[in-house]
Amino acid sequence: MILTRKFKFDAAHNLVEYHGKCEKLHGHTYKLVVKLEGKPGKEDMIMDFSELKHVVESKILQQLDHSYLNDFIKQPSAENIAKWIWDRLYDELSRENCRLYEIQVWETENCGIMYRGE
Repeated sequence: MILTRKFKFDAAHNLVEYHGKCEKLHGHTYKLVVKLEGKPGKEDMIMDFSELKHVVESKILQQLDHSYLNDFIKQPSAENIAKWIWDRLYDELSRENCRLYEIQVWETENCGIMYRGE
């Protein structure tokens, strides 16, 4: 089974290693999708949605929301943001019955990245 929860955050960035309009400072309302793969545990759930929300808010959104992403991600492309999130959530969301399966970061309604680890 795949458990899914969606989140949103607003942040600014500029792509310093890119030459085009995105090298200028700009912002997005990002959509973040966190997916866990697993089997229902003792309570017949992969993970309580509220527990997942708490972990993502405390480990990710408190730092990313209304921030300048370049302060902590050298080249904050969607790819690098997804990897940064994965690296901070993987251990936090590993349980006996489940593990982090996929991170999706959407910069716009039509442009996003999926990351499943190395």
